Amino acid sequence: MSRPPVVPERPPCRLYLITPPAIPDLAAFARDLEAALDAGDVAALQIRLKDLDDAAVLAAVAVLKPVAQSRGVAVILNDRADLAARSGCDGVHLGQTDGTVSAARTMMGRDAMIGVTCHDSRELAMDAAEAGADYVAFGAFYPTATKATVHRPDPEILTIWQETVEVPCVAIGGITAANAGGLARAGADFVAVSAAVWGHPDGPAAAVRALERALAQNA
Repeated sequence: MSRPPVVPERPPCRLYLITPPAIPDLAAFARDLEAALDAGDVAALQIRLKDLDDAAVLAAVAVLKPVAQSRGVAVILNDRADLAARSGCDGVHLGQTDGTVSAARTMMGRDAMIGVTCHDSRELAMDAAEAGADYVAFGAFYPTATKATVHRPDPEILTIWQETVEVPCVAIGGITAANAGGLARAGADFVAVSAAVWGHPDGPAAAVRALERALAQNA
């Protein structure tokens, strides 16, 4: 009798931080970022700055990248593989209109971390995985003021994905310490958080500690 295949156990769910959509004071935000990263286990920082020119994006990366990388946190630039490669980021996060995984891989090299927004679609996620994406992102799971959203997947998409595909998945959209644990239980490998950290009334360090406790309780 043949034995059933052994499914590798996935590591515990980790935090994936996303910057606010605008950073008026880079030096002040860098201090907030230091506090957040020193407060707990953070896997990645996505620098997501919309509606800025290239020079402003590169200036932000120059300030924030050393803070994250010195703590072993991967730096992912949103949308722009060309600027991610130029500025020495660890990877890029692509929306559905931000170019292909293969083009980003050519620009950034085989070791770059490339993620793809897949909304509420397993089909888009499978296409991204087959194209060589290092992770796929589903969401928004909850209402969020960080960006306009029209897709609202059920957490079951995380369960199905984890049971069938080895490529990690990120849950995004309106995630807080109150709901992060449920997404981790459902199958998220990472939970992406922005406003719940940077807008926390007790500061970003307290937010990260609360999120880490929530994830630990559901490991």
